[in-house]
Amino acid sequence: MSLAAKLYNPTRTAVRATSYVGVQIGTGAGKGGSTGGSIRDAGGAFGRLEAAREEEYFYHLQKHQLKTLRDQLKKEIEHHEGQMRNHWMVVERHKQRIEELAKEEQAIAKPPEPSA
Repeated sequence: MSLAAKLYNPTRTAVRATSYVGVQIGTGAGKGGSTGGSIRDAGGAFGRLEAAREEEYFYHLQKHQLKTLRDQLKKEIEHHEGQMRNHWMVVERHKQRIEELAKEEQAIAKPPEPSA
């Protein structure tokens, strides 16, 4: 597995659970004890712009991860459908071979019974 594949796992999605009830995003430090960085702490237009960019980033990240996951699942479906076709062909060959063996068995004459 390549380093890039180890670092980027499309099955993990970024989930942002934020609660902005009654608070305008990017208007400065909140009461939750955590700040959003110096630009967001200052508030004003730059704080709102930074908050909007952050939200946009996570929106695009999640959209990309979902697309990657959907593409991966489609590839897996194609792979398993191919395996199903191969298994079906093998089952049909075995059924045909059983029929051939049954015909051969019927063609073999019973050995004569020994007379006493």
